[in-house]
Amino acid sequence: MRLPKKTKPYHLKDVKFGLVISVIAISIIGVMVIGSAKQAVQGRQIIGLVAGVILMIILSMIDYVWLLNFYWILYGINIIALVCVKLFGTNVNGAQRWIDIGVTNFQPSELSKILVVVFFAKFLMNHEDDLNSAATILKAVGLIAPTLILIVLQPDLSTTLSIALVFCAMMYLAGLSYRFIGTLIAILVPVTIIFISIVVQPNQPFLHDYQQKRILAWLEPQKYASDEAYQQNNAIMAIGSGQLTGKGLNNNTTTSVKNGNFISEPQTDFIFAIVGEELGFVGCCIVIGLLLLIVVQCILIGLRAQNLAGRIICCGVAAQIGFQSFINIGVATGILPNTGIPLPFVSYGLTSLISLYMGIGIVLNIGLQPKKYQ
Repeated sequence: MRLPKKTKPYHLKDVKFGLVISVIAISIIGVMVIGSAKQAVQGRQIIGLVAGVILMIILSMIDYVWLLNFYWILYGINIIALVCVKLFGTNVNGAQRWIDIGVTNFQPSELSKILVVVFFAKFLMNHEDDLNSAATILKAVGLIAPTLILIVLQPDLSTTLSIALVFCAMMYLAGLSYRFIGTLIAILVPVTIIFISIVVQPNQPFLHDYQQKRILAWLEPQKYASDEAYQQNNAIMAIGSGQLTGKGLNNNTTTSVKNGNFISEPQTDFIFAIVGEELGFVGCCIVIGLLLLIVVQCILIGLRAQNLAGRIICCGVAAQIGFQSFINIGVATGILPNTGIPLPFVSYGLTSLISLYMGIGIVLNIGLQPKKYQ
């Protein structure tokens, strides 16, 4: 007689309360800074935070191993949602990235960041033994390609790059051979140099005009100080003006970036400039420290995951938060060319916030099923 499968018990001691506290703490900071940057949207961010926490709790109680059985369905949902953006999306400032669902604008590319991680966690675990075969690598590239193409056509180059970087990180974590990685780097480095040398030339065929101007403005900020480099230069000055402890939230200084309208939509892509100006160096360190803590905790949970899929999900979510944070802060501080991408848990955006909490919820479930469980 076949015995029924034993139900996996969850123990309170295995709940990663440190991760929960970290994401809620930085989200609360985000709500306060958003309210200071644009009071009108603070209430919506609070609603998104509450919805995100509820979904995080629900997903933390759903066995991720069971969830992975539907990985092809999740892949289909991702592609269908991105196609719907192309067909029915709302155009805002020349970009078609959102679907109007009545109560809010839904941005499928933000959800893609989590769905891609979950899908490839299962796919790469299934191909753990033949990962380094040409057929498997080509299949993996072929599966990620539709997502990247549909997002870059919106156009949203920054999200495309962040998802591509996470995909590369997951392939590495799954066991991609160093010989293949070395060969790839040897090819990509000269190709990247050639690509950059071409895109800065007039009439280049690869980038939109505004994308090229952002790169040129990054290389020569003084030359483009009055147009393409205007917001980035103001963001750098705003961060510096905050000095050690900042000017304080909701300050009335007329020269601040929010009161002087020196940055458009400061509650989203340039939210770090508001953090620097109003909370100062101390506030910037707290935000960066919390983001780093979240990334480290996700990785540590992944190290104790019961299977490869669990490790890939945890490290994939960590990589997404890490890469996205680096890009956003890099733009605000002038390290990288101006490109729009939200700062995780801090920037205004319901789809981004809720999607991140969904990812954290899955990570928490993996933490509830450590490797020691039999």
